[in-house]
Amino acid sequence: MSSPPSRLRVAVVGTGGIVTGSHLPALRAHADRVELVAAVDVDPARLAAFREAAGSLWQGAGEYTDLATMLAEARPDLVLIGTPPSLHREQTVAALKAGAWVLCEKPLTLSLAEYDEIAAAEEESGAYASVVFQHRYGSGAVHARELIAGGELGTPLVAHCQTTWHRDTAYYSVPWRGRWETEGGGPTMGHGIHQYDLLLHLLGDWSEIRAMAARLVHDVESEDVSTALVRFAGGAVATVVNSVLSPDQVSAIRVDCAEATVELTHLYGHGNADWKYTPRPGLDDEERVTRWRTPKDDLPSSHAAQLGVVLDAHDAGVRPPGSGPDARRTVEFAAALYKSAFTGEPVRAGEIAEGDPYYTAMHGDHPDWRPQR
Repeated sequence: MSSPPSRLRVAVVGTGGIVTGSHLPALRAHADRVELVAAVDVDPARLAAFREAAGSLWQGAGEYTDLATMLAEARPDLVLIGTPPSLHREQTVAALKAGAWVLCEKPLTLSLAEYDEIAAAEEESGAYASVVFQHRYGSGAVHARELIAGGELGTPLVAHCQTTWHRDTAYYSVPWRGRWETEGGGPTMGHGIHQYDLLLHLLGDWSEIRAMAARLVHDVESEDVSTALVRFAGGAVATVVNSVLSPDQVSAIRVDCAEATVELTHLYGHGNADWKYTPRPGLDDEERVTRWRTPKDDLPSSHAAQLGVVLDAHDAGVRPPGSGPDARRTVEFAAALYKSAFTGEPVRAGEIAEGDPYYTAMHGDHPDWRPQR
């Protein structure tokens, strides 16, 4: 009998709210497969608070204020990154070059150019970098994707993707929020990206975007609302709304297929009960509809769910989901939405390449939207 694989050596970079609140429970859920060997933060007090919160997971892990030193001394197999967005590209590339896999908070990068730097580092190192899109990994999403991809629900025809949240002035008092160079954009990059990533995960490649964006309430560089009309390669058409101006908060996806409508309604995370299947009028097949409504597993969307998939991929030595071209498609979608919104022209998949101003920055150096100096 072969012995079980040894536990992966894991380090966390950034020990603030997202790491303590989401990555730490994920590590705890997979404590039989991972060993926390290091934590990095520039704030010693925050690092000490994380050590206290980690409890039994800590067990002598190293404390660092410098990423390069940690990578050289702790030599982790996997690095979890939960720092502000402007640091993601540099920290991800450093971890990859040290031979570690990466699971990084969204957005993985602030531009397509930055993403391609990560892709080059992957190729050079043989390691992989995944972005945290935990909504893909709940059993309800896994089940819906299998049904759509397998043709069970018929051809996807019409879709709607909605992230209508509310953020007040105090939220934007954090210095890096609402600025292109530190956050990469507004709700299109920092909020709605979870939902439209899931929409792309369900429906596949997009082919064309026509969009609008506005700065209606908040005194920020980026937008506080955006909308888009999207055509998918398979022919389906969709609307996408990203807002931080909406008192009645909801995250929702609806896909109308030839045989049924599938709907997801939640806020910050979903379980099986948040998914609804409605058969087309006249479809009288109770067994089939029951199969749609009964996923074989019951796993809420979470960082723990995604971490499990990344660990499985590492054990198998294969590229994890949410990395490579799969993750780049979502970054390209964001860039195309901004380009269409700011230029007033439709944008097609593959159009934004090196030399295009929207390749290097989501604002495209547009005079009405470029960073304030």
